[in-house]
Amino acid sequence: MQTNNNRIFLRGRLAASPTLSHVNHGVEYLMLPLAVCRLSGAEDRLHVVAAREQLDALLPLAAGSPLTVLGEVRTFNNRSGVGSKLVVSVFARELSQEEGEDENRLELSGTLCKPPVLRTTPLGRTICDMILAANRRYGRADYLPCIAWGSLAYRCGAMEVGDRLALEGRLQSRVYTKEVDGRTEERTAFEVSVMSLTDGDTYAP
Repeated sequence: MQTNNNRIFLRGRLAASPTLSHVNHGVEYLMLPLAVCRLSGAEDRLHVVAAREQLDALLPLAAGSPLTVLGEVRTFNNRSGVGSKLVVSVFARELSQEEGEDENRLELSGTLCKPPVLRTTPLGRTICDMILAANRRYGRADYLPCIAWGSLAYRCGAMEVGDRLALEGRLQSRVYTKEVDGRTEERTAFEVSVMSLTDGDTYAP
């Protein structure tokens, strides 16, 4: 199975103190909610998962602390019945506390696993929704919702299931409301915003 490119670089600040995410093979992993500003001034709230020993090598982290992350985007299906079914997070390979402008850069490649959906927003903008399957090493894969706009949307909309796609973009969050059992709940969706299509398809660990 071909392993795909999946690299993300984030620089922002913690929106809250780290909390325990899960324990795997005796290793504690913590969830770090990271706030990253866009050029427009809007803010993405992203979930970063890192091993406790990675955090122990840094200065104590609290809300407002600067944080730089190099890692990859991961997904898993939430079977608890609470919140979104697809959970999207960033698995941290490296952490540091560099100061600097907020950044959110993603290089991703994979295979379209569902037909792309081309549609028009109420404001008349053309967008394309896609699900990209990005293979990891060791036989697993992440299924990443992607969205393209304008001329890129038309190019992506002409693709078919099984086509290879390589892109540069960013991971973004979007707040929406959903009615559940007669109640309106506020939820957050995470998706890859496609900035450009590339030829890159080489994994670099």
